[in-house]
Amino acid sequence: MAQNKTKEPIEKTEKTSKFRIQLNGEQKNAKNIILSNTISVLHGKAGSGKTLLACQIALDGLFKKEYDKIIITRPTVSKEDIGFLPGDIREKLDPWVQPIYQNFYTLLGKEKRELVEKWINDGTLEILPVSFMRGITFMDSCVIVDEAQNITDEQMEMIVTRTGLRSKVIICGDISQIDLKHKSDSGFKFICECAKYVPGMVNIELKENHRHEIVDYLIDAYEKKRNKKEQS
Repeated sequence: MAQNKTKEPIEKTEKTSKFRIQLNGEQKNAKNIILSNTISVLHGKAGSGKTLLACQIALDGLFKKEYDKIIITRPTVSKEDIGFLPGDIREKLDPWVQPIYQNFYTLLGKEKRELVEKWINDGTLEILPVSFMRGITFMDSCVIVDEAQNITDEQMEMIVTRTGLRSKVIICGDISQIDLKHKSDSGFKFICECAKYVPGMVNIELKENHRHEIVDYLIDAYEKKRNKKEQS
């Protein structure tokens, strides 16, 4: 079987003055690895900065004209059942993609909110439900798949097989936060495994906590509770 020859990071001089929040050492190393691969899976506990890193990479590539657009998708419910909500696609998905917008504002500063709005209006920043991806090929784009642990195996296959030329896909998720009715329906674990043998694909774990230190203790407490419940 072919071996992945693009997993090692490449040395890059990063100019981050355009961003208000700078990446830490773990994130910078992860970024170099992601830039060397076509599809990257970012996994880690809550608060490890997965989505922030994905947004920084997408924005940096957009500023450098490496991509024509940023495509973001985030599951709403397990079957993407948003048809009952009022409004157009942007309005339907707005409550679910707000966390990604907040990462853009954190990186760029809220004073650049108008720039983000401009990108949304002219299609540079596209909100795309998973259920609308069939038949589409991602060309010259950076695709962010957030909360990927709540995407089913069939949906994940459809997303990653949309990858076109000069594009990059960043999949962010946390296997401990699956909200699907049947956890086995999640396609996140399998896509993590794929990185072991698919050329141009990598799986990276972020471990450092970017929130208050109390979050680490809370995650540990809830994890112990879950384990105790499973054993009983």
